[in-house]
Amino acid sequence: MRRTTGAGARTDGTAPEDGPSRGLRRLIDPRSLRWKIAFGVAAAACAMALGIGILVHRTTEARDMHVGRGDATRALESAEAEFRGTQPARPSPSGVPGYLVGDDVPDELRDRLGSEPAPVTWYDNRKPAQGPRMWAAGHVDGTVLATWVDMGSRLRSLQALDRHMRYAALATLAVVVPLTLLAAELALRRLRRVAGTARRIKRGDLDARTRSRGHDEISEISSAVDLMADALQDRLRNEQRFTADVAHELRTPLAGLVTSASLLPESEATGLVRDRVQVLRALVDDLLEISRLDAGVEQADVQAVPLDELVTESVRRTGLETRVTVTGHPVAETDPRRLDRIVTNLILNAHRHGATPVEVTVGGTTIAVRDHGPGFPPELLAHGPQRFRTGAAERGHGHGLGLTIALGQAHVIGARLTLADATPHGAVATLELPRRADPPAA
Repeated sequence: MRRTTGAGARTDGTAPEDGPSRGLRRLIDPRSLRWKIAFGVAAAACAMALGIGILVHRTTEARDMHVGRGDATRALESAEAEFRGTQPARPSPSGVPGYLVGDDVPDELRDRLGSEPAPVTWYDNRKPAQGPRMWAAGHVDGTVLATWVDMGSRLRSLQALDRHMRYAALATLAVVVPLTLLAAELALRRLRRVAGTARRIKRGDLDARTRSRGHDEISEISSAVDLMADALQDRLRNEQRFTADVAHELRTPLAGLVTSASLLPESEATGLVRDRVQVLRALVDDLLEISRLDAGVEQADVQAVPLDELVTESVRRTGLETRVTVTGHPVAETDPRRLDRIVTNLILNAHRHGATPVEVTVGGTTIAVRDHGPGFPPELLAHGPQRFRTGAAERGHGHGLGLTIALGQAHVIGARLTLADATPHGAVATLELPRRADPPAA
């Protein structure tokens, strides 16, 4: 059976730690939900500020135009009274409004007035250096009379209002965005707790639960994950109990079958029977080992182990052609019986599902088993070693317990088993044993 989660994938149930660098990357990642929420709130705040700003700008501008027209109309009335009682006057050099008559009136204003009997107004902003003006013109005794008022102060007031609204919008964003991030973080922390519980269950901690309290949507997700974990735990326990019961029930009839096979007269048929009995015996032994590993009661008998000697002996007992390469004289603090079981299963797995040459490399506290076959099947990339699943297209190529047992024994001795596809082809299983403890200082 082959299994990997990609090149360099761990199969020891561990996951990378959430270090400060990862937390910082998650904080500044624009794809994070917190930033999507912040961008949405910021966009909504900007749209609201823009809408209110346009409304206030246009309302203020309309009011200024209305007031300017009223001032210009009143100035025209005063100019009409002065025109009827005195000689025509012109604006003084200081810019104080006066009135114009006849051809002195701007052509645009006279065109607007035409033959209309009622006075007309005109906002003139053609000369920025002179400033905007509101003109009013009318007919007085057949003569065109016009006057104007300065609109520069109102324009500057409107520009100042726009500027202050922009400042207010920026200040609002400076307050809203951090508050939004804080509010989103409170919700995302609960979601991360749910995700953390799911990852713990995936790593084998079937007792992990969220136990979230509340009545919102996140609490519903948490409750659903807890219910799923309860159902999964019950199903796995039933499966483990069934495996253990089957293995124990088979031991007695299998022992009788082994004895009976040994008493058969020598023949070709007897050899076939004995071979199948040995296969069945190995299967039952594997099932019993799996049940003990599932129970979580296995304890490692740790001692100093010379890895070169142990690996060489493990390869010799398999009886398969395997190349062994050892660097130095590595020694590890581990359980030799369990380590031998792991190495043997990895070698048998490489010969059964891979292709020769099969190479075992020992260096430091790392043991690597590599073959030159097709590599791990992609359908097992995301699931891990599974009992009674070999990854072979046809039946009869093993019972799928080899890597499952190797993974369980690696967990017992505190090792990390990594399965990956080799380059350019083949598969490599890497077992990293715990480093030997340093001697205490004098």
